[in-house]
Parts: sequence; C-alpha cells; structure tokens
Amino acid sequence: MTKIGNISVGGKNPVRIMGILNTSPESFYKKSIHRTSSSIKNTITEMENQGADFIDVGGMSTAPYLSTNVSEKIESKRILDAVKIIQNTSNLPISVDTCRSSVAKNALENGVEIINDISGLKYDKKMKDIISKFQPSLILCAYDSKIISGSAITSTKKLLEDSLKIAKKSNISTKKIVLDPAIGFFRKTGKGKFFTKIKTDWVKRDLSVIKEFKFHKKELSYSDLCIKQIPYWKSITKRKYY
Repeated sequence: MTKIGNISVGGKNPVRIMGILNTSPESFYKKSIHRTSSSIKNTITEMENQGADFIDVGGMSTAPYLSTNVSEKIESKRILDAVKIIQNTSNLPISVDTCRSSVAKNALENGVEIINDISGLKYDKKMKDIISKFQPSLILCAYDSKIISGSAITSTKKLLEDSLKIAKKSNISTKKIVLDPAIGFFRKTGKGKFFTKIKTDWVKRDLSVIKEFKFHKKELSYSDLCIKQIPYWKSITKRKYY
C-alpha cells in the first residue's frame, strides 16, 4: 500500500486533500499566500477542519508565465518559518514544494516528511543524494528541460518513467511515490524555469491528459501511484490518487 507521509493513498482509499500554503508574495494566487504567524495558524486550522490530509508549503512561485526566481536562502527561510508554525499547530504531514536540494535538505532536517518536486528530481542533480539520505515520500511531476513533441500521453509517461528511474537509484520505495502529470506546467513559452516547453497548445495538452491519463496508467512501471489534480475551493487543491 502506498503511503505519503503516514497517509495511505490509492486503491480503495478515499480521495485525499492537500492544503496549499504559499509563503511567496510573488505567487499568482494571492489568497494562497500566508506569511504571518497568525495567518498561517488560522489557515492551517481551517484547512484541517475542512478535511485536508496534508499541508504543502511553497517558498517560491513556479508559475511558468512569471519571472519569480528568488535565492535558495530566501526560499528556505520562508519555508522553515512556516513549517515551524505548522508543526506547533497541527499534526498533519507536511510536504515542501521545491526543486532545490539545499531547500529540501533544510526542510527534511526539520521534520518535513514529503518532497514535492515539480521537476521530477531533474532540475537539481544533487536532489537525488538528498532524498537517498533522508528517504522521504515523493510527489514527482512530469518535466523536461528540453522542448518535447509527440503525443501528450506518450511524452508524459516517458517523463514520469525517467523520474521513477532516478528515485529507484536513490533507493526510494515505490510505496512512497506518487506521480503528477503536471497540469499547467507544459507551455509554448514562459518566463519561469520550471516548466516543459511544447509546440502545441497547452490547454489541449492538459485536457487530453486529464481525460486519458488514468486509462494508460497500467503502462507505467508504477501505475497505481499516478495522481491528477481536480480544482477545489480556495487554497486547497484536491488530488485523486489512483
């Protein structure tokens, strides 16, 4: 059975809900941004009361269409400040949304259980060493630094398989990994670093993946770990674990 943190996912388990807490003022969705202690405490309490199973903390916006890069020091400080407040407010498992190994390391040293890497462990070559040492649960997104073409389903599966190979070499149990087809992160152009360039319309790509991906999941090495995003109210993202 797959577990993210201490929460069982997939199979006959219910839909799990991940509360999104952004500490980055540059993030595009302003209602998800919480930086003061009182705001973070109130938001986490609200998320937990509304059924959140995890809290995902971000310290730097990765929106493809924004230029929002900040230093690793700033990203890490934002995240750690929030993590400490969350830990004193709730017992929910904490996920940290980062592609940078130094940020992940600091988070894991401070009790974070899950790393949510939208580059699928491909952006920072040192990330594999960090996850090998700490053995966290992982959420891995489809990603490539090069322009990709071809079938949306085929290319997405290939990118996810590549990330799974990295995780396998880092001795991460497949029972601690879920996959994300990266809805919204495949674009023709963008100002950010963390998206995959494609030649086709991104909306059509995303819709085809949402529609068809679950029917192709058996072709993945660890198909039962796939997830898709479903819009949810306010700052909470609802994710269905297959």
